[in-house]
Amino acid sequence: MKIHTSVTDIRAALENCRPVAFVPTMGNLHEGHIALMRQARPHGKTVVASIFVNPLQFGPNDDFGSYPRTFQSDCEKLEAAGVEHLFAPTVEALYPIPQSYFVEPPALQQSTLDGEFRPGHFRGVATVVLKLFNIVQPQAAVFGKKDYQQLMVIRNMVQELNLPVEIVPGETVRAEDGLALSSRNGYLSATERTEAPRLQGLLSDMRRAILAGETDFTRLEKHAAQVLRNHGWAPDYVAVRKQLDLQLPAAGESALVILAAARLGSTRLIDNLEV
Repeated sequence: MKIHTSVTDIRAALENCRPVAFVPTMGNLHEGHIALMRQARPHGKTVVASIFVNPLQFGPNDDFGSYPRTFQSDCEKLEAAGVEHLFAPTVEALYPIPQSYFVEPPALQQSTLDGEFRPGHFRGVATVVLKLFNIVQPQAAVFGKKDYQQLMVIRNMVQELNLPVEIVPGETVRAEDGLALSSRNGYLSATERTEAPRLQGLLSDMRRAILAGETDFTRLEKHAAQVLRNHGWAPDYVAVRKQLDLQLPAAGESALVILAAARLGSTRLIDNLEV
């Protein structure tokens, strides 16, 4: 695997390697990321990954400074997965001058759910992903469903800006007890790690209720949030939304997704299940 730290180097390296399948990451890789690398393989002659902890998507109270950085072990995992090229720029390489142009997702899409609790987050995500697409110029890019709102924002950006990139959704990879794999799971204490699968369990209960005919989504949301509080969680939201744009579903809407974000101790966990 070849590692590139400058825009010039990665562009030159990929000149004769197309079509490219691209998997952008922030590093601290786990099996969920590696599954995305494998999923990328059928979509390109060359698989390219990136590792970049993007300051634009972190707010003043987020964990940019303490976000886990495990570059050496990440490289070993990517090479074992067959990734041919890794783009690992510094902040100075990707933002050589202060960023003054931004991709601004629609207000209804970026201010709801995670966007309500992390103002400006999805503007930072969309802006860096567009920059990475312009640099790598992939024919396909793989994004995990675990970050469902991110996937929705990127998918809609690509469609509305007519970008020549196929967005490939990757299924969430889970531990045996159901907990969605996440770079932030490492923050959990042993006791918190035992409690953490409750989030996925509640979403599964909600999905079963909806499939059985339950239409009072507000009741389901309030009940799940209260169960979390009763077990020491601090929920930001539990919500049933439309898959397409994460807005409130109309009566009879069939393509739904249940999303949740909650803090367990100092760790913020997110998860979702499609219905």
